[in-house]
Amino acid sequence: MKDIILSKNLMLTEMTRSESGKRRGVSNQPTPAHIENMKILAEKVFQPIRDHFKTPIRISSGYRSRELNAIIGGSQTSQHSEGKAIDIDMDGTKITNKQIFDFIRQNLEFDQLVNEFDYSWVHVSFNLGKNRKQVLEAYRVNGKTFYRPM
Repeated sequence: MKDIILSKNLMLTEMTRSESGKRRGVSNQPTPAHIENMKILAEKVFQPIRDHFKTPIRISSGYRSRELNAIIGGSQTSQHSEGKAIDIDMDGTKITNKQIFDFIRQNLEFDQLVNEFDYSWVHVSFNLGKNRKQVLEAYRVNGKTFYRPM
């Protein structure tokens, strides 16, 4: 896959990297429409975070093909499969996931912002045109994931 610049500090390979996909031999090749969505997400969400914190931002999950998303148990309506969502995990750095969450909530446009399991990571999505500004918290009960407004 040819690497494409999505923003000043984000490359397509970072958004499509998947160890699960590699292990299972699953393609994670986005369409041109998905790449355009990722460029918008990078411009509106990723790059402002990167510029604000002045440090590399760790994407734990970016684009996922429908097949890859199904294999890892992702939602059938996941915005990851459209190139409209990223999961950020800053564990092991000077920046906390809560700081990322709070910055996004207070400063950026977004569709969904999810505090995943007490800031284990942060999920954020962006839709060009219409963003719901949903702020949610993911939690588990008996191994099943639920979401509630924050």
